[in-house]
Amino acid sequence: MMDAQRSDYDTFTTGTDRCLATTHEVINQPPVLQDYNLFEQDTALREAASREGANWAREELNRYGALTGTAEMIHRGFEANRFKPVFHSHDRFGHRIDAVEFHPSYHDLMRTGLEHGLHSSPWTRSGNGAHVARAAKYYMHSQVEAAHCCPITMTFAAIPTIRHQASLAQVWETRILANRYDPANKPDSQKDAVTIGMAMTEKQGGSDVRANTTKAFAIGKEGPGEAYELVGHKWFMSAPMCDAFLVLAQSRGGLSCFLMPRWRPDGSKNPCQLQRLKDKMGNVANASGEAELRGALAWMVGEEGRGVPTIIEMVALTRFDCMIGSAAGMRQAIAQASHHARHRSAFGHKLADQPLMQNVLADLAIESEAALAFTMRMARALDHQDQEHERLLTRLATPVGKYWICKRSPNLAYEAMECIGGNGVMEDSIMPRLFRESPVNAIWEGSGNIQCLDTLRAMHKAPETLDAFLSEVSLARGADARFDRFLDHLQKDTGDLSDAEYRARNLVDRMALALQAALLLQHSDQAVADAFCATRLTPHGGLNFGNLPADTDAKAILKRATPVVD
Repeated sequence: MMDAQRSDYDTFTTGTDRCLATTHEVINQPPVLQDYNLFEQDTALREAASREGANWAREELNRYGALTGTAEMIHRGFEANRFKPVFHSHDRFGHRIDAVEFHPSYHDLMRTGLEHGLHSSPWTRSGNGAHVARAAKYYMHSQVEAAHCCPITMTFAAIPTIRHQASLAQVWETRILANRYDPANKPDSQKDAVTIGMAMTEKQGGSDVRANTTKAFAIGKEGPGEAYELVGHKWFMSAPMCDAFLVLAQSRGGLSCFLMPRWRPDGSKNPCQLQRLKDKMGNVANASGEAELRGALAWMVGEEGRGVPTIIEMVALTRFDCMIGSAAGMRQAIAQASHHARHRSAFGHKLADQPLMQNVLADLAIESEAALAFTMRMARALDHQDQEHERLLTRLATPVGKYWICKRSPNLAYEAMECIGGNGVMEDSIMPRLFRESPVNAIWEGSGNIQCLDTLRAMHKAPETLDAFLSEVSLARGADARFDRFLDHLQKDTGDLSDAEYRARNLVDRMALALQAALLLQHSDQAVADAFCATRLTPHGGLNFGNLPADTDAKAILKRATPVVD
């Protein structure tokens, strides 16, 4: 009997090895979103770059869009995050080196960004659309990998502050603006290209930098441009392999700004000693450290006792880049989700054709485009700081935008992840990285409350900033009755700021929505603007994404936002 059974089994398996090894065919899975052009496949970005003054850079942006969409660049983003930075305090012989080791992909990404002028172009090629073109590039670059953009941003933002001290600008500016990357751990005097970091936060103060305890002791003469030694600590020093840092310390005349290099002019190691690297939930590819300053040599930048006003120009630009970065994270999230839905079928239909999924995805697309519109409008304002309206608008709208756009990013990242489903939470997908990265910009460079209080400070100290803001949003009056009513209420509430600090978030929320609505009504597709006003400016009973009204042209909105990659 057993022989008969074995014979039957042998007959069944004869010639069927391949059949037994192949359990199923992989179908109904989307292709990887790669080898596509991040500029050409983003209608909202193309339109924004053109209307805000960078149409002259279209070919340049198109080339960069093709570069940042390549499989090779995307792979570098994954590798830079898979291999965390490693801190080495000493070499094997016992010499103090304070070195951070990065994966080669991190250096490749840094090199690409710096060689394409993401840190320099508005300063070396200023004029109409310079900040707009740079913002568009940064927007695409950040979608590949966001964390390494931190030192690029700080290097870019350092220029206005360093220019407060002509003697230091003469020594450093040319090398800061060089479109090259030199990651070597060696004295800056041996480099023709450098990066600049920033270190303000201390343990006891956090955002309250006026509580800083780090002391600055003059070596000889006191005052702007003179040499000091700094003794104290810094609790968050991001990108600690930068060649120099703008820091705050207490000199005899009060809290002042200093430029502190990693090396002394004689080639010896400056005693800014890293204690450890932060173990962050996101922003993994970028190192952030804790440092002790043990007599670190530094030069005073700007007027003594005016450290915050001196460094605030750098802070304003880093906040602007937080807006770009968060808007970029939103764009990459909706690109991934809409691409997935375009290819994936469930219950007999493509996900992108199913009404409820269309509602959710279109709502996410609206949020993403509104963030981009706000950001690119601020880029245009930066290009025209010689005009009073643009200067005043920048002062008020930057903290508003930094607060709102960065605050909206995490929920959008989560919703996009949910649209993809189980594959969206797998670490071989970009979605977990987008989600972990999404809260970072809301906290860095001043958290939400700081931005709201800064908005109030601007309105109190310079009421004309509010006039400029209201003038800007009023350009859309008459385009939509819902917008007009919303703006009427906002103007009324900004007329009395007696208890504004308590209700600051509500006020700033509505200021952000008003500017986004105004921009979409003036410049975007009608379906996008109409749905934005219907869901953001009126009580509609929905708290989550996916609450667009039944008459919304969700298909048109989704088509506008979806990259077509087959």
